[in-house]
Amino acid sequence: MKILKDNIDVKMQIPGAVIRQQTNFGDATGLGKISCEYFSLSAGVDTTPLFMGLEGNLCQSPHWGYVISGKLTTTDATGLEESVSTNELFYWPAGHNVKVNADAEIIMFSPQHEHSNVINHMIEMTKG
Repeated sequence: MKILKDNIDVKMQIPGAVIRQQTNFGDATGLGKISCEYFSLSAGVDTTPLFMGLEGNLCQSPHWGYVISGKLTTTDATGLEESVSTNELFYWPAGHNVKVNADAEIIMFSPQHEHSNVINHMIEMTKG
């Protein structure tokens, strides 16, 4: 299966962030269906307020991905920070926040059910 970035539905768009999600992008045994996401993020974006109300106020979906460009830093429940930059592959376990240090384009693969719940929660948080 393949899809052009521009053919991936925009699920959420706010100042500084465009989130695209293609559901039913495959199956990861034990995790169920996965989705593929293409995020365009501006420096300064911080997911912390968008995750308020989720367990631990953190994203509860794991992600596997690749940084096309930019730099991002994740923080887990213990306060441990890890940064990823252009051309790096990454794995973010469930239980994290993300801050964008430099304008970024990333591709992620995530368990569809869990990440759709997180994205829907973020959408609701922007309606306030």
